[in-house]
Amino acid sequence: MSFIDVLLRQLEEHPDRAFVTEVHGERLEATRGGRLREMVARARRQLRALGLRPGDRVVLVASNSARWVAADLAMLAEGLTSVPLYARQAPAELCRMIDASDPSLVVVEHEGLHDALRHGAPAVPRRVLDALFTALPSVDGSEAPRGADAPSPVGTEHPVTIIFTSGSSGEPKGVLTTVRNVETMLPILDAKLREMMGEAPGSDRVFHYLPLCFSGSRMVLWASLFRGNGLHLSTSLEDLRREMATARPHYFLNVPALLERVRTGVEAGIAGRPLPIRALYRRTIEAFRRHRKGASSAADHAVLFAARKALFPAIRAQVGPDLKCLICGSAPLSDETQAWFSDLLGIPVYQVYGLTETTAIVSIDPVGGAVPGRVGHPIAPCELKLAADGELLVRGPSIFPGYFRAEAATREAFDDEGWFHTGDQAHLDERGSLAIIGRVKNLLVPSSGHNVAPEPIEQALVERLQGVGQAVVVGHGRPFLVAILTGTAERAAVDAALEGFNAELPHYRRIRKYVLRAEPLTPENGLLTANQKVRRKAIEAHFARDLEALYR
Repeated sequence: MSFIDVLLRQLEEHPDRAFVTEVHGERLEATRGGRLREMVARARRQLRALGLRPGDRVVLVASNSARWVAADLAMLAEGLTSVPLYARQAPAELCRMIDASDPSLVVVEHEGLHDALRHGAPAVPRRVLDALFTALPSVDGSEAPRGADAPSPVGTEHPVTIIFTSGSSGEPKGVLTTVRNVETMLPILDAKLREMMGEAPGSDRVFHYLPLCFSGSRMVLWASLFRGNGLHLSTSLEDLRREMATARPHYFLNVPALLERVRTGVEAGIAGRPLPIRALYRRTIEAFRRHRKGASSAADHAVLFAARKALFPAIRAQVGPDLKCLICGSAPLSDETQAWFSDLLGIPVYQVYGLTETTAIVSIDPVGGAVPGRVGHPIAPCELKLAADGELLVRGPSIFPGYFRAEAATREAFDDEGWFHTGDQAHLDERGSLAIIGRVKNLLVPSSGHNVAPEPIEQALVERLQGVGQAVVVGHGRPFLVAILTGTAERAAVDAALEGFNAELPHYRRIRKYVLRAEPLTPENGLLTANQKVRRKAIEAHFARDLEALYR
């Protein structure tokens, strides 16, 4: 029995369970197993009526919804290879990925998106998502059956999906994910979630706001269905705070940007509170930092005790009263922010490390043993080793077979022994705990000749410079390092904080000058990828005049 059989059987065995719940502000719209199964059956009949056969590729460009999930399951059941794309991506980029995937059908969320893609993408049949769920008469004239036929049989090497990489260092490439990759990962996720949640599956309230077209999101969806568990889907990124209050989740998958935003929002709220509360919070953070350095005093312990009793329970209730843990991946998370959630709020943050090419996960923090700054231990089937230059190499059944129609890129990604080159610099300690230092290709080599990984410096800048939300360090081939900062910080405050920050660093890692802008880096202005990763080349080009002025 394949994982596809398991997902569909869950819908059949639990027709009254809410498997997908759309969160619309303060309103919940549940799609139960019986209804979702019916939607899958209708979509499968539509796909067959369009002449699609197992192995054909279908592009899906839509935002998260119960219809997205039903379309995805229908494609899996028909043996098709789904190609989900981010609906908010620039139309020109979408057209390039559609062209690269050579699909037999493109399904779009609405007519406006259909029109936006009309002239750029190849001329292949297109349908609006709702059209997949229109009833078709069967041979005897009746509507589509409420159930669904057995899934089309597929082998373990069958590509169930092509997910395009984020393109942070170049043109996106289509990553093939096979039945074997998914069936390796799902039991591991099931066991890990049982350990995290401490109860039988089916009753977890899981919130999800990241686009389902991402690899990690896809595994969250499939793992939830595999476990017979429901998923609460965000429908508006602009209304996340209210949606999370409505969903009251036990856990959800995050990118670091959201956790940083939550912490910043809490601190902004405290800034407007009476002086005693502001003073207690300030003293708590100072004591917390000394405690993390192992230099706390008896007075610091007293302050932390008082804050955990009098201040942080109210903050936790505001952040998420039912949260048992948070899962975070995709980019580096600030050590201090992870510790802030875990040690002060009492909400463990488990970091996950992985790539689209590794079926989303290579390592995850152990329950009860997360260490800020590290990303846990490798999952069971993954073999890890470090290359001579510190690059992390991975091998195992969860590693993808290659990039779609990109043989040269595939050959470059693997060595002769089948080790996949992640492109990440890493450190493995004697206990097998993994830390990601930065991207190999992101290494900066100033004219001093030193190798500098920018990511740790960028994390520290965001931690130390109050009012700075993002930091990008530049300086390859230049005489010194500079930073591009975004946020609401005042220059005088940044200057003062940088003086202390630089004093703790060797000369070649110090930030000599900086650009400060209020406008954040976003996917919409082309300076971040869709899943919040930094596009360094685009950022340097965007700020070229400012950078030249700094160095001049």
